[in-house]
Amino acid sequence: MPDSIRDSFLTVASDTTVEIKIKGSRFIATGYPINNQADAEEKLIVVRKAEHSATHHCYAWTAGFENNKFKYSDDGEPSGTAGRPIYHVITGHNLINILVVVVRYYGGTKLGTGGLTRAYSQATSDMLEAAQVVEQLVCDRITFETPFPFYDRVMRIVGEEKYKINRQDFGEQVFFDLSIRKSKTEQFKARLIEMTGGKIEITQQS
Repeated sequence: MPDSIRDSFLTVASDTTVEIKIKGSRFIATGYPINNQADAEEKLIVVRKAEHSATHHCYAWTAGFENNKFKYSDDGEPSGTAGRPIYHVITGHNLINILVVVVRYYGGTKLGTGGLTRAYSQATSDMLEAAQVVEQLVCDRITFETPFPFYDRVMRIVGEEKYKINRQDFGEQVFFDLSIRKSKTEQFKARLIEMTGGKIEITQQS
């Protein structure tokens, strides 16, 4: 069934920051929506410059829908006490396309491996509770031309399904550039082909 195609994911709507204090140490957690690894790396450069005096810049990110990539770092904290806990909180909330950086300013009291793991997990969890989590749709982009007699019928379907019109050009025929939710793409293409008697050329980009 077309509707069984997975074509949405959860992420944060905007940059969100929460700070917690544990035994003198400050843990500042910020979540960023990203699209890919390059976005994550650029954000990390900005954070490291802005918080250059911090003791640690620990992070985790996950990006990509079908071919998901991820990375996490303890940035000098004992192995497994920071980056991985942050990553586990992210995945526990089923989030994709997100970078979480937890900056630590050391307060003079050692927390131990268990304390660090709890601190980084708590900072990440508190930040995600404060963040606005949104559903993002995965869409295909299709283009086609249709004779004018079919224009109103195409627009009716587009309006009913709330497809995004990226571009329309009016010449001898009407050119459409649309973004279609992935689970609806094949159904829409079939309707176009049936409507025009197969006299239509559709180009698709995922």
